[in-house]
Amino acid sequence: MEKDLKIFEEICHKHGLKVTPQRMAIYKELINSKEHPSAVMIHERIRKYYPNVSLDTVNRTLITFSEIGLVQIIEGRGDPKRFDPNLRPHHHFRCLRCGEIIDFYNEEYDSLEVPEDLKEKFIITGKRVNLEGICDKCKNLN
Repeated sequence: MEKDLKIFEEICHKHGLKVTPQRMAIYKELINSKEHPSAVMIHERIRKYYPNVSLDTVNRTLITFSEIGLVQIIEGRGDPKRFDPNLRPHHHFRCLRCGEIIDFYNEEYDSLEVPEDLKEKFIITGKRVNLEGICDKCKNLN
């Protein structure tokens, strides 16, 4: 975690952002989470330490983190934005029942070729496979 916080500080300084206690708390909650949290989830957790921090501040901070490359935004089907601090190449499985998002790694998916017609029309900045289905926990509830 110390390494993550050092990288956090370096990236903030590189982009002219002050490393405030609130920003540090938001980032710590994010990297300690295993569930791709939303701004609401992080807000609820850091209010214990910073009772006056607003949901808007948390949301804007997370969006800023995505703009400077600290996190990725994961969205789906009109749900609130979820944030992912894992910047290594990976993909996601999303449970359609409980909404859990699970990281998975697959070299074949990493090396998928972008179709030529898309390369000609767009500037591709990344690729990620998103699978949807029913997770083990929900599958076993039947």
